[in-house]
Amino acid sequence: MSESPPTERAPTIYDVARAAGVSHQTVSRVLNDHPSLRAETRDRVLAAMDELDYRPSSAARALVTSRTRTVGILTSESVLWGPASSIKAIEVEARAAGYLSVTVNIDGHDEDSIRAGLGYLLQQGVEGLVVIAPQIRVTRVIEAAGLRIPHFTLQASPALSPTALGADQIEGARRAVRHLIDLGHTEIVHLAGPQDWIEAEARMTGYLREMSDADLETRPPLLGDWSAARGYRVGRDLISARSFTAIFAGNDHMALGLIRALYEAGIRVPEEVSVIGFDDVPEAEFYVPALTTIRQDFGEVGRRTIAALLAAIEDRPAPDEPFAAPELIVRASTGPARQL
Repeated sequence: MSESPPTERAPTIYDVARAAGVSHQTVSRVLNDHPSLRAETRDRVLAAMDELDYRPSSAARALVTSRTRTVGILTSESVLWGPASSIKAIEVEARAAGYLSVTVNIDGHDEDSIRAGLGYLLQQGVEGLVVIAPQIRVTRVIEAAGLRIPHFTLQASPALSPTALGADQIEGARRAVRHLIDLGHTEIVHLAGPQDWIEAEARMTGYLREMSDADLETRPPLLGDWSAARGYRVGRDLISARSFTAIFAGNDHMALGLIRALYEAGIRVPEEVSVIGFDDVPEAEFYVPALTTIRQDFGEVGRRTIAALLAAIEDRPAPDEPFAAPELIVRASTGPARQL
């Protein structure tokens, strides 16, 4: 049996020092951007690093600088399109700024899971934290933890907390309902998200406020769970009570289930019932009919959040950029109200 060839070891700081003709202490100063170095020395060391394809160890750098340059992401719903898009943007922007990101998934309904996930991130020495776990229980645990590091939560409305960032879900919901009212709808049903979700609460609040401001009768929102299956089941239940002309679904997936249930019952969308969703998932324009919805830029929310977090970590002013309000995207699933 032939022996495997020896694996070539990765270059070290001492290899870089030899190649550049300097001491390893000088290489360390270059890595840590020490201001006393001459430009030509810095350039020579950087050229040696490039030639050797040297990648400094984050652990070694942490020992020298007492900094990990690591941010934590605590999330409970990373499989959903919105949180996944924000997490991706945070990871990309953090890496571009020279930071490592560590993502921990938790059960947002279990306080032990929340505390364990938070504890793990703190043990990794994260310098800042982003929380993308929209359950109310998570917020309470984070507040009770008394964190001493900069942290932000992606929540439904920045007005909820000084550490909350995100597009205004209440305003987005109001725009959805206003669109239906402008089309002549007065009998509007709301299929809400799960009760313990901050976003679901905010979107329900927007529905109730817009209906009230228009002096229209509000109905108790129906409880959903974000899934198309739940939207379908609620749609099947609604079919027997045709005392409405429009439905505002708390997200696009539930809207998809609703449309399927209406289609199977021979109820035309939007000729007989208009349906509007929330989020503008990539598939929304390919629903049949194409879904009218409220678009929020999850990637931009992630980029703005990591920019604010890194500014807080580095003790510099945060970018003063307000989040854009969610945008109404009108497609084929909404139309003028029919007469009841």
